[in-house]
Amino acid sequence: MPRSIEPVFDPARPAHDAVDGIGGAIVLGIDPGLSRCGYGAVRREGSRFTVVACGVLRTAPSDPLPTRLAALAEELELLIAETAPIALAVERVLFQVNARTAMSVGQASGLALTVAGRLRIPVAHYSPNEVKLAVAGDGSADKVEVQKMVARLLRLRDAPRPADAADALALAVCHWWRAPMQAAVGENDAPQRRLDAAIAAAVARDGSRA
Repeated sequence: MPRSIEPVFDPARPAHDAVDGIGGAIVLGIDPGLSRCGYGAVRREGSRFTVVACGVLRTAPSDPLPTRLAALAEELELLIAETAPIALAVERVLFQVNARTAMSVGQASGLALTVAGRLRIPVAHYSPNEVKLAVAGDGSADKVEVQKMVARLLRLRDAPRPADAADALALAVCHWWRAPMQAAVGENDAPQRRLDAAIAAAVARDGSRA
C-alpha cells in the first residue's frame, strides 16, 4: 500500500517538514475503518489550531484480511512516526446496525490502540456526539455543520475532504478543547467544566441508543 500522509497546505512538502518546521504539540485524530481509516493531525499553539496533515489510509477489500490488517498497522506506525503526536484521539466504537461495519471499525480501532500502546502514546476515545458537541456546540449537529466548523476552526478555505479525514480532524480538535493543556495557555476552566458536563450527557445519550 502506498504512503498516504497528505500535508494540507503544501502537497509538495513532506509531512515531517511540516511537523519539524513550527513549534507546538500535535494531536492525531483517527476515524477508524479497515477500508478507509481517516486521520487528521492538528497542532495547537495557544488558541491557534493548525492542520499538519490529513487524509485516508486505505486497504483493498479484495486482499486477505491478515494482509489488510498488517498493511494498516504499518501505515499507522509510519503516520505516528511522521506526525509525532502527544496523543491519539480515536472515535469510540458504538453500536452499529451493520455487523460487518462494526467489525471492521473495531479491528481498525484496535490496531490504532495497539500501535499507540507500543509507542506509549496516550489515547482518548470520543463518541460522535462528544465530537459534535465540542466542535459545533451541538451534540445533534449533522456532518455538514461539523465539517464547516472544522474548516472555520482550522482556517481552511473549504471543508476537508474526504469525510473520513474531516471526521479525524474533528476528533483532534475535540481532544484539544478538552485537553488539560488549556490551563497552560491561561484559559478559564469554568467553560471546560460546563463542556465536560454537556459531554457526559452526550455520552449517556449515545449509550442509551446502544
